[in-house]
Amino acid sequence: MFTKETYIKRREHLRETMQSGLLLFQGNDESPMNYADNTYHFHQDSTFLYYFGINKPGLHAVMDIDAGVDYIFGDDLTIDHIVWMGHQPTINELAAGTGITKTGNLQQLSVMLINNKTRVQYLPPYRADHKINLLQWLGISPGEAAQNASIQMIRAIGEQRIIKSKEEIIEIEKAVNTTVEMHQAAMRFARPGMTEAQVMAKVYEKAHAAGGNISFPIIATINGQTLHNHYHGNTIKEGDLFLLDAGAETATGYAGDMSSTFPVSRTFSSAQKEIYQLTLDAHNAAIDACLPGTNYRDVHLKAARVITDGMKAMGFMKGNTDDAVEAGAHALFFPCGTGHLMGLDVHDMENFGEQWVGYAGNPKSTQFGLKSLRLARPLQKGYVITIEPGIYFIPQLIDLWKKDGKLTDFINYNKVEEYRDFGGIRNEEDVLITETGNRILGKPLAKSIEDVEKERILAFEV
Repeated sequence: MFTKETYIKRREHLRETMQSGLLLFQGNDESPMNYADNTYHFHQDSTFLYYFGINKPGLHAVMDIDAGVDYIFGDDLTIDHIVWMGHQPTINELAAGTGITKTGNLQQLSVMLINNKTRVQYLPPYRADHKINLLQWLGISPGEAAQNASIQMIRAIGEQRIIKSKEEIIEIEKAVNTTVEMHQAAMRFARPGMTEAQVMAKVYEKAHAAGGNISFPIIATINGQTLHNHYHGNTIKEGDLFLLDAGAETATGYAGDMSSTFPVSRTFSSAQKEIYQLTLDAHNAAIDACLPGTNYRDVHLKAARVITDGMKAMGFMKGNTDDAVEAGAHALFFPCGTGHLMGLDVHDMENFGEQWVGYAGNPKSTQFGLKSLRLARPLQKGYVITIEPGIYFIPQLIDLWKKDGKLTDFINYNKVEEYRDFGGIRNEEDVLITETGNRILGKPLAKSIEDVEKERILAFEV
């Protein structure tokens, strides 16, 4: 938690932007795994954390813009809770720490909202309990909750949160430094005969030891062609590529997010080196393109053109590069976006809707591949973004496109078939947009072929 002055200033900024209304901020509650007292790891709503800073379940907040008054609502714990949980601060004590003097219980919150239904504005709910609350307080059915969210509130908060302050950047960099240690641990630990789960556990250990947690479920797999692969049951062996996508979260809730790909053997094979180097070339070209004023869509297309040129040189693709990228032919190998915003959420404010935060209200493309780009707006000083282009050989996608005869002017399917079981490669770093360019956050992580192989040799010397 930052100082209370930070939260006061954040709320003052929002108050000036919104001008009127009763703004509702739903905090998160405990979520049971299989019965009420056996809960998942608690994670506070990120917007609630941004404006109020309290990382406790069972709380909600209201900003009365017209009256200039902010409230925290929640029920104080009873002695029955304290027996199990130890001493807990009161609602008044929690509120004081964030610069708020007006508090109430949940029944009082309900009365306030029911009596002011027409004034209440809220963000799109992403949890079932939030939707139920809106039904009880405002009479809005769960199926209509998202469409009745305040676009004005979404845009005001989105534009404020998207620019990271100095103290936020410090926290993000803490998360990224731990994230680097997580990836380095995997490179120096993984050996043939282990399971993916063993490597994943070593990565998880680093996040917890740093006093935080993971910022999203760990991807640790020899099947990197599956972009969000959370299965960890395979035994890794000589000749495999291992793709790790993992990030740390600090105690204050700020996230890191990095990907690395390394050989399970001591060194890459010649084919692995060729594809890996092309992926890295696209990665570095995208970072170089991240300048203030540059639309992130153009950063993505730069990476796509580098991949297309390289795949042409290796015989996988053919034809004019610009025409191939415009047609989306590169998406056979690069079917996702180059990156996303990052901050209190690993995909920052994605629950607001990409159209509003990532696209500033502009429509998204419907083209396969390009439609998965989460950010397409001019970059500004203070943005924190990920850069993570990749090359993936997805057998099911190859079979579908080949069967349909798709984009045969640009794709050499005979060559592609030779690599159908290759897997996938991705490197990812977290980048801060500065006044004149960009800065890669955190300690350096091995990413050149030479440096990755040096890390791998260490694994076999243990």
